Amino acid sequence: MTRTEKGALIEELKDKFENNSFFYVTDSSSLTVEKINKLRRICFNKGVEVKVVKNTLAIKAMESHPESKNFAGVFEAFKGQSTILFSDNGKLPATIIKEFRGKGDKPSLKAAYIDTDIYIGDDQLDFLLKMKSRNELIGEVIGLLQSPAQNVVSALKSGGGTIAGLLKTLEDRAQ
Repeated sequence: MTRTEKGALIEELKDKFENNSFFYVTDSSSLTVEKINKLRRICFNKGVEVKVVKNTLAIKAMESHPESKNFAGVFEAFKGQSTILFSDNGKLPATIIKEFRGKGDKPSLKAAYIDTDIYIGDDQLDFLLKMKSRNELIGEVIGLLQSPAQNVVSALKSGGGTIAGLLKTLEDRAQ
């Protein structure tokens, strides 16, 4: 790879790291070409981008970002062969990894970067699967906000029937 090609790849990776708040670093070194292609196809169909990168180039791309991004914590994961899964959903790559490997152990999770939070090691995969996505959290908040309003409307509706029934009873007695 020439110096120009490396520079272009670093710039591409800078852009990926800048525009993706979620990425997973995995080890898929022992997978066959057929299985790697199957993983790529699954990821493509679900909107997750797969990149096999040289560790030093990925680290150089992340070093150019401000410290507030907290990329330095991920550097230790870049040892051996590294495959990066870029996503706009923090939970989706974990789901893909878990479903893909089934009873096997590859691809294994080296690290996950979730909006400046870093999770190191394959043992974090179950935690990442339980984590709620942004859309799930928004749905829960909307449900919680709607609940009191629905209770008030329900009470008013049922109370309205009671008051009307009471007035009709009083009217019938007066006659």
